[in-house]
Amino acid sequence: MRIISLLAVCGLLAAQTNSEKGKLLVLSKGDHTLAIVDVATSQVIARMPSGVDPHEVTASADGKTAYISNYGGGAYNTLTVVDLVNHKTLGTVDLGALRGPHGLAFADGKVWFTAEAAKAIGRFDPATQKIDWILGTGQDRTHMLYVAGDLKHIYTTNVNSGTVTLMELKADGGPRGPGGPPRGGGLGGPPPGRPRMEWEETVVPVGGGAEGFDVSPDGKELWTANAWDGTISVIDIAAKKVVQTLPADVKTANRLKFTLDGKYVLVSVLNGPDVTVLDSASKKVVKRIPVGHGAAGIEMNPDGALAYVACTPDNYVAVIDLKSLQVSGHLDAGKQPDGMTWVH
Repeated sequence: MRIISLLAVCGLLAAQTNSEKGKLLVLSKGDHTLAIVDVATSQVIARMPSGVDPHEVTASADGKTAYISNYGGGAYNTLTVVDLVNHKTLGTVDLGALRGPHGLAFADGKVWFTAEAAKAIGRFDPATQKIDWILGTGQDRTHMLYVAGDLKHIYTTNVNSGTVTLMELKADGGPRGPGGPPRGGGLGGPPPGRPRMEWEETVVPVGGGAEGFDVSPDGKELWTANAWDGTISVIDIAAKKVVQTLPADVKTANRLKFTLDGKYVLVSVLNGPDVTVLDSASKKVVKRIPVGHGAAGIEMNPDGALAYVACTPDNYVAVIDLKSLQVSGHLDAGKQPDGMTWVH
């Protein structure tokens, strides 16, 4: 692996803790590969084919398998599966009519994904090798995805609609008409004594080009960056409404991430030189960190000391020290890096 500078080596090694054993997965859109990076040594230890137009990657809870969305803006309909232990690509999952997979999450042993062209989200079960659940959003370019640990809350951004969809799994206490399914058991109904569960969707208007977003560590707020407007919308999740719009000057915003302690929010922009840092309490911009000529994916390391930022046009991953809020090094993980995730 090529290190960009001596500063990269010194900065990265100084920031690692003795307990750091994780690996960073980095997609290269230019090389069509997935790189496994040992950040403790700053070495790429393996590269595997990612399939066409890789955009996002997620990993199984045991860290043995990665799933990559082959996006193509709706032209493709596959997830590429990678064996992280034996360092080989296993093949693809055919998503059928669920075209344009992009945002990914791994929860409850399953892979959850957005499907832009189908205006929906879906779920793939690796155990049965089947798509076992689909839910429509009815919004244009359903793009990024968040699945809460309780599996009862799912959030998406819808880029062209300029909205966020809040989905909540709730007991359906509404009336049933003559043709509706029966309650408390019977053909098509839930088992006796169990309520019927339904997904309730709330569409919250935010700003044009809503794409990158994150949920605060306390689960109370959802922040989304509006690429066309250059603003950030803050949603009160309980109230299901925008409570503040921040004039953050982040046009062409791509990703937004909270630091693990919830103190800062980092925003990358595709066509700008800086990563914007906001204080989450004051909701003010506190710094703009020069990283290159544009940036996409953002990933925090598990101890919260570093942020990795995929600088797509510069062909490197910038490493930001979250104490000094400065770039401490660079990683070479392939051409046009984008989606990233962490595995143990």
